[in-house]
Amino acid sequence: MLAINLIIVFLLTVIASIVISLTIVCYRITFYSDRKKKNTEEYPTPEGEIYDPYREQMISWMKETRKLAHKEVSVTSFDGLKLCGNYYEYEKGAPVELMFHGYRGTGERDLCGGVQRCFRLKRNVLVVDQRASGRSEGKTITFGINESRDVLSWIDFILNQNGKDTKIILTGISMGAATVLTAAGRDLPENVVCVLADCSYSSPKEIIQKVTAESGMPPKLVYPFMKLAARVFGHFRLGETSPMDAMKRCKVPIILIHGEADDFVPCDMSRRIFDACSSSAKLLYTVPKAGHGLSYLVDTEGYFKALSNFCTANNI
Repeated sequence: MLAINLIIVFLLTVIASIVISLTIVCYRITFYSDRKKKNTEEYPTPEGEIYDPYREQMISWMKETRKLAHKEVSVTSFDGLKLCGNYYEYEKGAPVELMFHGYRGTGERDLCGGVQRCFRLKRNVLVVDQRASGRSEGKTITFGINESRDVLSWIDFILNQNGKDTKIILTGISMGAATVLTAAGRDLPENVVCVLADCSYSSPKEIIQKVTAESGMPPKLVYPFMKLAARVFGHFRLGETSPMDAMKRCKVPIILIHGEADDFVPCDMSRRIFDACSSSAKLLYTVPKAGHGLSYLVDTEGYFKALSNFCTANNI
C-alpha cells in the first residue's frame, strides 16, 4: 500500500512539474516582454521579407518624424506602470489622434508615417508606447485587455492637457487595433468621436490558437496552458474580453482597415468584426495585395481618401 501511495505521489509530482513548466514556457514565449533587450538598429522596422520593399519609405518617415517638434509625455496606468508617448501638435484646439502600436512593437516602428497622415487631416497626434514596450514600463503583454484600460488613462491625460472639449480619435495597428476596438466596448467619454483599427484580430484566443497551430502545436491542447500562464504569471484573464465582444456594445463610428494579403491576421477577422459592430456608422476598407500592417504603404492615397471621406460624412 505504501508503495502504491508513493507511486501516486510521484506521478502527481511529475504531472504538476510538467504543467508548471509548460505554463512558464507559454508565459515567456507569448506574454513576457524583456524591455532591457535593446534594438540596436538606428531605424527599427518590422522583421520579414514582406516589409523589404517598404523599408526605405518607413525609414524616411521615421527621419521626418524625429525632426518634428514634440513633447515626451507619460501617464500612470491603473496598475501603477509609467506609460510613455510622444505628442505632436498640428495646432492648438485641433482633434487629437491617439495611436497604439502592435505586438512587441513600438510607437515609432509600427506607426511611422502616422504623424504625417494626421497632420494632413489637421489633427494633433499622441503616439504611445504600449505597456511592456518601448519606453513604457511593464513585463506582460495582455493582447489588448489591460492595454484597453490604458486607453482610458491616455484619454484622461488628453482631456486634462488639451481641454474637456477636445475631440479624440483612437487609432491602432495589429494588437494596437485590437486595443482600441476593445476600448470601444468600455465606457468612453463623448469626446471619442471615432475608432480606426488597422488589421485587428478578432480575439486573443483566435490569434493565439492560429499562431500555435502554425507552429506545429495542437492549439486546443496548448491554449489552456496559455490561459493559465496569463492568469498565474500575467495576472490577467485572457478570455475577459475581445474586439468581437466589444463591438456588440460599440456606439462610436468605426473604421476597419485590412490588407487582403494578410497571412498573419487574416482579413476575414476584420470582416467578422465589421459584421458584429453595432455602431450606426462603420466602414470596412480592404487593400488588395497588402500584407500585415502594410495597407497604408501599399495604398497610401486610397487609405487616406477612405478616412477623409468617412470623417467628412460623419462630421469627425
